[in-house]
Amino acid sequence: MSDDAGPPRTFKSLLRWATTPPQAWGVYLLAVLLIWLLSFYAGTLKPKKSPDASQPTATAPRS
Repeated sequence: MSDDAGPPRTFKSLLRWATTPPQAWGVYLLAVLLIWLLSFYAGTLKPKKSPDASQPTATAPRS
């Protein structure tokens, strides 16, 4: 029995594997779920408080 691991996986072979029909459904659903989770997380973040944009209460007299 030999311990031949075969050639190392490349990005191109991984992309080819991910776009074959059975795996493509899983990759697509995983991407949709990841996008939904990220947008849900971004929607739950509270915005930072902005300074009040009202006029100052005291002004110097004009001369």
